[in-house]
Amino acid sequence: MGTEVPFRNIVQDVTRFLQGSPEQNVIGVQIMSELTAEMNQSDNFKSLTKHRKVAASFRDGQLFEIFQLCRNLLKQLESANIDFNNPLQQALVVQLLQLANNCLTFDFLGTSVEDASDDLCTVQIPTNWRSLFMDMSTVQLFFNLYRSLPVSLAPACLSCLVQIASVRRSLFNNQERMKFLNELVQGVRQILESPQSLEEVNNFHEFCRLLARLKSNYQLGELVKVEGYPRFIELIAKFTVTSLQMWQFSPNSVHYLLSLWQRMVASVPYMKASEPHLLDTFCPEITKSYITSRLESVPVVLRDGLDDPLDDAGQQLEQVATIGRCQYEKTCQLLIQLFDDCVQRFSNSATERAVLEGQLTWLVYLIGAVIGGRASFANTDEHDLLDGDMICRVVQFMHFMEDKRASSEKLDLAFLNFFEQFRKIYVGEQVHKTSKVYRKLSEVLGLTDEAMVLEIIIRKIITNLKFWASSETIITKTLNLFNDLSVGYSSVRKMIKLDAVQFLLGNHTAEHFPFLGVNALQDLRCRTTFYTALGRLLMVDLGEDEERFERFITPISAQFDLIGNLIFSDSIQNVEETKRALIGLFRDLRGLAFACNSKSSYQMFFDWFYPSYTPILVRALQLWFDDPALTTALLKFMAEFVQNRTQRLQFDVSSPNGILLFRETSKVICTYGERLLQLGNPPKEQLYSRKLKGISICFSILRSALSGNYVNFGVFRLYGDNALDNVLNMFVKLLLSIPLQDLMDYPKLSLSYFGLLECLSQDHVEFVASLEPQVFLFVLSSISQGLTALGETSTCRDRSPAIELSKPLFAYLDTMVSTGCCATLDNIVTYLFRKLTKRKSGENNERIVQLVESHAPVFQQMLSTVFNIITFEECRNQWSMSRPLLGLILLNEQFFSQLRQQLINAQPNEKQRELITISFRNLMDGIEPNLLTKNRDRFTQNLSVFRREINDSMKTNVVNGGL
Repeated sequence: MGTEVPFRNIVQDVTRFLQGSPEQNVIGVQIMSELTAEMNQSDNFKSLTKHRKVAASFRDGQLFEIFQLCRNLLKQLESANIDFNNPLQQALVVQLLQLANNCLTFDFLGTSVEDASDDLCTVQIPTNWRSLFMDMSTVQLFFNLYRSLPVSLAPACLSCLVQIASVRRSLFNNQERMKFLNELVQGVRQILESPQSLEEVNNFHEFCRLLARLKSNYQLGELVKVEGYPRFIELIAKFTVTSLQMWQFSPNSVHYLLSLWQRMVASVPYMKASEPHLLDTFCPEITKSYITSRLESVPVVLRDGLDDPLDDAGQQLEQVATIGRCQYEKTCQLLIQLFDDCVQRFSNSATERAVLEGQLTWLVYLIGAVIGGRASFANTDEHDLLDGDMICRVVQFMHFMEDKRASSEKLDLAFLNFFEQFRKIYVGEQVHKTSKVYRKLSEVLGLTDEAMVLEIIIRKIITNLKFWASSETIITKTLNLFNDLSVGYSSVRKMIKLDAVQFLLGNHTAEHFPFLGVNALQDLRCRTTFYTALGRLLMVDLGEDEERFERFITPISAQFDLIGNLIFSDSIQNVEETKRALIGLFRDLRGLAFACNSKSSYQMFFDWFYPSYTPILVRALQLWFDDPALTTALLKFMAEFVQNRTQRLQFDVSSPNGILLFRETSKVICTYGERLLQLGNPPKEQLYSRKLKGISICFSILRSALSGNYVNFGVFRLYGDNALDNVLNMFVKLLLSIPLQDLMDYPKLSLSYFGLLECLSQDHVEFVASLEPQVFLFVLSSISQGLTALGETSTCRDRSPAIELSKPLFAYLDTMVSTGCCATLDNIVTYLFRKLTKRKSGENNERIVQLVESHAPVFQQMLSTVFNIITFEECRNQWSMSRPLLGLILLNEQFFSQLRQQLINAQPNEKQRELITISFRNLMDGIEPNLLTKNRDRFTQNLSVFRREINDSMKTNVVNGGL
């Protein structure tokens, strides 16, 4: 414990390089730069918790000294005359700037800031760094270096300034913060007054980031108080206008400039400072510059075949919408003037139609964006009237294009976006019935209420579904809009009365809507969206009207009858077409089943589907089990069909439907599983799509069926029905076909498996305990792996082509997996402990005794794992972790005593050993040798106190190695 740890005096060691030759100077700085970068990156060989501990130790012991040394060296270079023709001196500057940036971008809190949004990042500088930032020479240093260094090196200076501008606000008091902000603003203003270096694209990009950080980290009320604010905001406005006009120059930087203005405008209602913010003066210029520059880009894009900036303008449109709300009258007047001019020229001109249509597409997007940017707290009747003016013009132009049958794909996408924005603001429960928008619509278009506007939107949806079957983009966007409209409580009740909606409900066939045809779309998933929305509309006032349901379902019945006859025949002529027809039907049924949220609607769907069409499921799996496109669609429908959402699967007391449904579920899983296991393992790159994905869905189906509370499973064994035993045995076979590493590497598979395992351990724990020893060991091993999911990283997860999930989502899934494993382990341990307790009372449980004894090392290892996680690591689910711990302790009392003694002996002195001994004594204080709820709750409370005491003790003495 007392020996000196090697390689810890990094600054002292590297300083020797800095006292040597120029080559050694560069090497020394490069060593520190690489070390700092490496300490900030977690690898795939140690847990996240371990990485954070190492990084925190480096941060507290070395990082400040490294940054201080780096700053001092940069100051020396600044005061000296650097010869940039000398490659060694230039290399030294490059490495020092990289080192400074690595220090400032360090993850000081251990929260993986690389996953955070770039423009929302705050640099959590430790308090002991405060002196460096109170010394304004640090800020001045990087501004001076920016001005003196060659253009190629200047971006690195700006990168450092971006981080310095993001230093946490709490590092300063109010007076110090204003002084620091003044220094930043003055430096930025000097750059704006001499912007020649910004002609270099990297400088321009980093400078835009710097401007954005000024507002993300400081309040508008603080900015207006800086010295020379009027001149400062004027220079930024001119720079922004010029930058927007140069739309081809660094297009990825525009986002930062617009975010600066967006945040300033959004802050106006909350600003308490008396100084004028001048945004009313400059925001209309920004808005006008953006709009006109985008319209001017259209002929250039068409002429030169450039990338269309409209394709990536989604976030920019939202930002401009907020900026345009400042002096909204001017924004609307500009849009209306430009729109009217383009429409008039479009109507009269035959030569510039492509350009004018492109410009009108931009204007429709912009009008939709500014309408969608409406803030509920800053509304006026005048703004509603302006919105009404623009809405009328867009609707009139849409009717004009429909009459001419001349609309392009991009223009129709713009109309869809416009209606989506209109829906969010002016359709639904939150809309004031007296909104002046509807008054304007009534005057100009004769649309007196929301229902009439909905009629126009639905007719546009129908038109798109009829005539754009070849465009998956338009079909998908159209169906998303349709789906959003079907969710609102009041709007859906108005929609069901519309003739257009009744037409949809009565004619959902490929004849009327070609996208429902077998070969119309490559991706058939959008059909699920279509039938989900249709189903919601059908259910609004369906009640128990079985005749109406039969009329609606007739087209689907006809298709199933046709395909059923085909697949049960001796020969199928067109196999691929038949498979695609089945995939489409299963997609349709999944959407419709999702919409059946009541007992009566689900009962009608069930009576229609069973037993007439359930044999088609099994037959399709027998024929084409090796086609993942078909099996995925089929199994996902089945997963929806058996899910007891909103208690919809409530069959009558005398009804056998619950048992019949489970039988069909068992047949589907067993049929698919048997044939899948015959295939063997596909290539690694196809492993998930061809095998693991199907197994994952099967696990989800089985979990929903077992936990749905619509089957009494005791009936199966009582009457000799093998459906339950068959599907449970198939679960075991499928599980054993998956290596444990694959089970953990694929998040969706992990989630479905551990969810099913939790369900089995809760309601079928005897089945789990009766598994063969090697199977039970596999299950316990998987639980042990799952317990540590919170702290582990996996290389396979990062490179899996089948699943692309963000790290925050991985963290969420890992928490769910870990929590589920805790519940599963608790159920198993509780069952085993109670059986052993009954044995002591005379009941014969030799098999349970043998089970516990033969797997004692695994239980002990899990006891150690859970105890270490709760005691020493950042445990996000402490309560869940604590539940199985008491049972593990009671099953392994001797081993727990060894753990306790090991931790006590690891303490460096008698006082520490005595404190730990008392903590362990308090942990078990009042705890009885049983697993009653009251006893568990007391243990959980004791454990929280124990954890706090141990951590307090560890702060004064770090025990190396843990348990």
